[in-house]
Amino acid sequence: MYSNSFLPIRLLAALLLLLLAHVSRAQSTATGPVPIRVDLTKELGEAKPIWAWFGYDEPNYTYMKDGKKLLTEISQLSKVPVFVRTHGLLVTGDGEAALKWGSTNAYTEDANGKPIYNWTIVDKIFDTYIERGMKPMAQIGFMPEALSTNPQPYRHYWKPGDNYNDIYTGWAYPPKDYAKFAELVYQWVRHSVERYGKQEVESWYWELWNEPNIGYWKGTTEEYIKLYDYTADAVKRALPTAKIGGPEVTGPNWDVSAKFMKAFLDHVVSGKNYVTGKTGSPLDFITFHAKGSPKVVDGIVQMNMGTQLRDIDKGFEIVASYPNLKKLPIIIGESDPEGCAACSEDLHPQNAYRNGTMYSSYTAASFARKHELADARGVNLLGAVTWGFEFENQPWFRGFRDLATNGVDKPVLNVFRMFGMMSGKRVQVQQDLAYNAQKLKAESVRGEADINAYATKGAQEAAVMVWHYHDDNKLEPGAPVSVQLKGVPARRVLVHHYRIDQQHSNSYEVWKSMGSPQNPTAEQIATLEKAGQLQAYTSPTWMDAKNGLLQLDFSLPRQGVSLIKVSW
Repeated sequence: MYSNSFLPIRLLAALLLLLLAHVSRAQSTATGPVPIRVDLTKELGEAKPIWAWFGYDEPNYTYMKDGKKLLTEISQLSKVPVFVRTHGLLVTGDGEAALKWGSTNAYTEDANGKPIYNWTIVDKIFDTYIERGMKPMAQIGFMPEALSTNPQPYRHYWKPGDNYNDIYTGWAYPPKDYAKFAELVYQWVRHSVERYGKQEVESWYWELWNEPNIGYWKGTTEEYIKLYDYTADAVKRALPTAKIGGPEVTGPNWDVSAKFMKAFLDHVVSGKNYVTGKTGSPLDFITFHAKGSPKVVDGIVQMNMGTQLRDIDKGFEIVASYPNLKKLPIIIGESDPEGCAACSEDLHPQNAYRNGTMYSSYTAASFARKHELADARGVNLLGAVTWGFEFENQPWFRGFRDLATNGVDKPVLNVFRMFGMMSGKRVQVQQDLAYNAQKLKAESVRGEADINAYATKGAQEAAVMVWHYHDDNKLEPGAPVSVQLKGVPARRVLVHHYRIDQQHSNSYEVWKSMGSPQNPTAEQIATLEKAGQLQAYTSPTWMDAKNGLLQLDFSLPRQGVSLIKVSW
């Protein structure tokens, strides 16, 4: 037995051992490459294209010049149909586009209160998707002015810097007549079937509202549940094989959000239906939102991926607690580094991650972990919607959370181009690297960098996406990386290497090198458009796999992302 006089020595020895272990690990990274070991023989499940989902607040941008251009590019980066979700599809108005606002005038009433349905703008939006092989995640909302229980004020004129709560006006209230709202939904679904065909509309996902646990819904939880019953019944009456879901709550890790989500799921399982009087309500998929939380620390933007992953995991945990619902598809209806796409960098300095490579490396690292969290909970993750599109006629690189600026792609869009080249089965990446989903969920990335990978294997190809991410937006020195593939089924393989960093696939750095022009010339725009595309890091190379092993060594800058594509 040791006396208390030895405690300081024992404590010092323990601290010294911890320090030596940390130094040893840091030195191994500094003196030798980080090994990324991929085993193509160990499959983890289907590589679902959970990334092929996008959304935005402003529906009328859909068919504008830069909106159509970006939608074309998004549709072309994926071999599977991309789903698109947008707000405001039932909002009353003239179709004028503005920040955090959009309208279609789908429903009005005459002097006698008789409904007038006008699908002109809704069709224009959905036609834009369908023409490109995309599919709507058709959001049923928000409340038409003629149906709102508190319609005035209705149209808002929010701009960056205003109080965010100013956006919640008459469109956010429950209907004064649930049957009329249900009939509007019925007519919309029936019209969609007539215009696009039963088989096409069966492939869509219909959902009710957006974030009803915060200001987007000015009713109670029970009033949302009632509206869901009326909506689901109307959708199924119009097309029994249509898919309907909800509740699109945000922040499942918040107590109030978890309570709302559980109340909704309790109702669809065992509650009394407001329309039929029977037990339960139709539910074909489950939705919720998850966001990160960046801030500025000592003048540096510091991300918080852990906050987003905790939201995701809590949502998965809640779904998994319902045996009858556990296998339903889950769509994370908005899945982003933070919560306000239209809040600009100039007024919100924590959003300075958006133009450069931090957004792209965050996206790569976070999407890979969504698969891990779903596997751990045993749930069926179908999609994760990136809430980022484009903002028409805004200053170049103003710092909105968008995929392109004035028709020029930002680095983040190239991560999705990389994902578009990955399919087949997910395969094992070694588990002894600095972070996995569980550690990242608990700690985020505040110590050593997250150098890791996501890998897939198809019939005649394999792909490995490697990132060098850190929560702190500092361009630290690059790290040597050694990607080692085991189980390559051919001797001779063709290797393509693509890169996003300061010098590759980065229109923002090129724009800054031009002097950050707000009125670039046609020649400059052409240069920026080219810089915004995904670029090769090296020329395609034929290599020999020895005994099924292939090794590629390279340096990966901080906040950089590489895609190694191997085909045989």
